[in-house]
Amino acid sequence: MSLLTHSQRGAKAPHDPAEGAAGRPARRRGGTAARRQFTAWLFLLPAVLVFGLFAWWPIVRSLLLSFQRTNLVDPAVWVGFDNFRAVFADPLLSTAVTNTLFFVGLGLLIGFPAPLILAAVMSTVRRGAGVYRFLVYLPVVIPPVVAILLWKWFYDPGSGLFNTALGKVGLGPYTWLESSDTAMLSLVLEATWAGMGGAVLIYLAAMVGIPGELYEAAEVDGAGIWRRIWHIMLPQLRSVIGLLLLVQLINTVQVFTEPYVFTGGGPDNATLTVLLLIFRYAFQDGAYGQAAALSFLMVLALGLLSAVYLRATRGWSKS
Repeated sequence: MSLLTHSQRGAKAPHDPAEGAAGRPARRRGGTAARRQFTAWLFLLPAVLVFGLFAWWPIVRSLLLSFQRTNLVDPAVWVGFDNFRAVFADPLLSTAVTNTLFFVGLGLLIGFPAPLILAAVMSTVRRGAGVYRFLVYLPVVIPPVVAILLWKWFYDPGSGLFNTALGKVGLGPYTWLESSDTAMLSLVLEATWAGMGGAVLIYLAAMVGIPGELYEAAEVDGAGIWRRIWHIMLPQLRSVIGLLLLVQLINTVQVFTEPYVFTGGGPDNATLTVLLLIFRYAFQDGAYGQAAALSFLMVLALGLLSAVYLRATRGWSKS
């Protein structure tokens, strides 16, 4: 019995080096994976450095600038929260915030449902669909300043396209941009026309993914077009609608080009927005610290708005 046991032990002995040999390739594989990971990070490092230099460093620099008084030439002077106090004491701040919220409200009322309605109509078109998609996306391709200057001619109270067309039916002329009652609405109409092309294409792409069987079953049950839209299309597009709504909120809060080129914030500051006020602080008053302080406050407001919105709508994609 002891001989058998000894022979068995002896038979196992040659396998011990093999186990060690099998362990070495495992260690080699581990070392190879580590080298590959190191190589990947090495190639990624330049992109991270460039992104940090041109994206994160300006953010950090702006935050520091909000606590300083400087003309960007002489050495900066640390002033603490004086820039924030000056911003809150500015009577134009409430005007800019009110105008910005008014622009956001009009943008949501007019500019948000328009792409969805247009996409729903275009989804039923079979002939010439590509032409219609090109036409609806064409305003996005036009440079923003060129589009605004074109619409500025449309709004001309004398020979503008809108007043000329309305004059054919005995209406007008209207001072679109010169009146504080219609100036903001005029900006929203142009912004809606210029920016809805991308949203229309996104909605159309999402509508392609809706199973046709749902529409067929609803039609068999006698559901009309509006019931099919309300009970089938909109629930299926809920996550897309939620995402585009957040994007539009952020974009409309940051409106700048339209009031700057159209009216310069007038008439009587009726189109002065927060971003335009930041521009005035920096490039008209030379108060770079106040401009940075208001920019930081705007970032905080947008971050809070986004967090609240995402928390409120986080169940949309699951339901």
